[in-house]
Amino acid sequence: MLRTSLVLSAMLVTLTATAHAEVDWAKGLVTAPGIGLADRQAPNPAVARGPSRRRGEDAARQALAAALPALPLASGGTLGDKLGDPKLKARIDAAVAAAIGVTAEPETDGSWRVTMAVPIEAVRMALAGSRALPAAGDTGTPVVIVEGVTAAPAVGYTVGGLAAATVWVKELPAWAKGAPHVTVKAGTPATAGAIEADIKGATVATLFVIVTKR
Repeated sequence: MLRTSLVLSAMLVTLTATAHAEVDWAKGLVTAPGIGLADRQAPNPAVARGPSRRRGEDAARQALAAALPALPLASGGTLGDKLGDPKLKARIDAAVAAAIGVTAEPETDGSWRVTMAVPIEAVRMALAGSRALPAAGDTGTPVVIVEGVTAAPAVGYTVGGLAAATVWVKELPAWAKGAPHVTVKAGTPATAGAIEADIKGATVATLFVIVTKR
């Protein structure tokens, strides 16, 4: 049994090393795959599936943790530059631990192939810290489309002075087509992490859909 466990651990490390995460700015997710191998000593595939799924999810979380430090920040540099702060690192570790299950596909032998994701907004909130809910609640415009942005996607841009959630798209998604549009102010490219636009009605609870030319 010990030999089998060691073999499974070695194979898991190898699979984790070859797994890679992907950043989808349009969905606002960092995703990574994970494979959980079935224990060949299990009496049947059904018994093996519980532990193997956990191994797959752990492998995906390891890939996510390895990928997140490379995320670019709107203020310059990368997330990895900030992880020397123990409190921030703890918040990022918590975001990885709470990663969302995106897909989970069982194999006939009891193994699992899974995909896990960390929302980019969770990273932004880890950097910015939690915000207090206004006494009247969040009553502003829920979605605003920002056009004319030439900056590359990054975590932590403010829009019109507001620090809020963003997604970056090249084509407007169908679910956002009824939202109000604003255009960045002429002659004010995104600098120092700021996108200048007239965003009346928006609040820090607004989702900004940034239509980028990149």
